[in-house]
Amino acid sequence: MKNTPFTEKHIALGAKMAAFAGYNMPISYTGINDEHQAVRTNAGVFDVSHMGEFILKGENALDLIQRVTSNDASKLTAGKAQYSCLPNNEGGIVDDLLVYCIEENKVYMLVVNASNIEKDWNWISGFNTKGVEMHNISDKTCLLAIQGPNATSILQPLTEVDLVNMKYYTFTKGTFAGVDNVVISATGYTGAGGIEIYFEDKDGAADKIWNAIFAEGGPKGLKPIGLGARDTLRLEMGFCLYGNDIDDTTSPLEAGLGWITKFTKPFTSSELFAKQKAEGVSKKLVGFEMIDKGIPRHDYEIKDAAGNTIGRVTSGTQSPSMQKAIGLGYVKTAFAALDTEIFIAVRDKLLKAKVVKVPFLG
Repeated sequence: MKNTPFTEKHIALGAKMAAFAGYNMPISYTGINDEHQAVRTNAGVFDVSHMGEFILKGENALDLIQRVTSNDASKLTAGKAQYSCLPNNEGGIVDDLLVYCIEENKVYMLVVNASNIEKDWNWISGFNTKGVEMHNISDKTCLLAIQGPNATSILQPLTEVDLVNMKYYTFTKGTFAGVDNVVISATGYTGAGGIEIYFEDKDGAADKIWNAIFAEGGPKGLKPIGLGARDTLRLEMGFCLYGNDIDDTTSPLEAGLGWITKFTKPFTSSELFAKQKAEGVSKKLVGFEMIDKGIPRHDYEIKDAAGNTIGRVTSGTQSPSMQKAIGLGYVKTAFAALDTEIFIAVRDKLLKAKVVKVPFLG
């Protein structure tokens, strides 16, 4: 099992650790609800150094990205990022990812899910027929996500970069906590605002940055946050988790990701997706909240009033912010309209729920 440069710090802080995507990762420190509320109301720090990062360079780098991703990366200028996905040949999703434009038309960074690093590398490499220079920098790249409404103001003293006024999905390179060449990005997967910072652990950079963040933020209530709260935070926003809500068998149009599926250029499965868009899809990913008491869990069956199976739950939890049980799941399109009554099969009971708008937090 791999460690990140911060693993010993998590253990020293008393984190509950577990294996995740081959890494020894913190699941929680003081409890998921407590950590969740810290991010929603103030700020928290996530170690997400297990994520994968690829650099693509060369005059054909954009062409390669355009052919393998669903979004239109030609819209990106230097310092901008976009959310996208890698479709497979059958209309499913290899992975979802972020595309960072470092130098327009020439240098890009792709940020992929930890569990899919090798899979994504092999998939993209298979389309690299025009000599694009590819570098897998995952093992040497640290990534901290500092999220929450007060994250940027808490961290502002650590850098000359104007964190507070950074626009969503933009990034820059600068000095942070005395460490040079840090990529500072106004991104994150919590819906609570904040930044993500990418850097190489050279000359003790990881220690230096972690210690500076908590020296500055600790007195202001900044807390370390585990992957448990990361999951409840993203679910409240209706953000998809690869392996749960999207996978090799789900199309972006079924998953409500039509907004990252651009038909301005050809890409893997684009003709299939265009047909889906024209004809409609047979199932849709919907948000739902429980009416009856019970927690929906991954792979529970979703049924209609007559007990017929109409879909399955992909993610579910007790929402710490809303104090009610919520979930995402695929249902037959006829049952996808808002306020439709559905039932979640929990053991031998059918518990009533209704389809609601996402994000769950208004």
